[in-house]
Amino acid sequence: MATSEDAAPTPESTDAPVARRGRVRLRRTALMAVPAVAVGAVLMTLTAQGVLAAQFAISGMPFTVTADNLEGVGFEQFGSLDHMIEDSPNQGDTGGQVLVAVSAIKQASLTKLCQSVDLGGINLLIKAGDAGTPVTATDLTTDSDLLSGDASFTNLDIGGDASTFTKAGVKGLPGVFGQQADTVNIRNLRQHNYATTAGAFKLPNLRLSFSSEGC
Repeated sequence: MATSEDAAPTPESTDAPVARRGRVRLRRTALMAVPAVAVGAVLMTLTAQGVLAAQFAISGMPFTVTADNLEGVGFEQFGSLDHMIEDSPNQGDTGGQVLVAVSAIKQASLTKLCQSVDLGGINLLIKAGDAGTPVTATDLTTDSDLLSGDASFTNLDIGGDASTFTKAGVKGLPGVFGQQADTVNIRNLRQHNYATTAGAFKLPNLRLSFSSEGC
């Protein structure tokens, strides 16, 4: 996968094409296109050694992000741990820590963006980029425990040390397994996120509302 190829994770149904389509489940693998057993062993070892660390305290309330299409220039992805504040009411049985895959994109464009967070029977809903002008972001990072879509990359490198990455301007910690690529395209993007950051975020045709249904 060192050149432009579509990711080919296992489809959820036998009705879906097997090649070049499918869903990438980061909850199971922590990294796209990487065997679950290998990545799980690496991340468990790093966690036990205290190597992985959070960028900031998360609320612990996950949110869903969808987009018809994501185009990105400068892509990196690696495992990490997000931390909640001490005794957070949202920690449940997690111990206040959530294993995530950090996806960093230097320049991103998203068509028909939808973001929703379940507030307990009602969803806070945000929509943008669906009136002919896409949402754009620079230095975008997302911390996800689930990501799905139909993905393709150019000049993809898998298995690099995240502390040496250069494509998106973000570096993971030494010894953390990851991947990076010159470009990424994901159609029918769906993410289950715990955090998002961006240097700049432009949301044309932004609408915020409350809804009984999420994205």
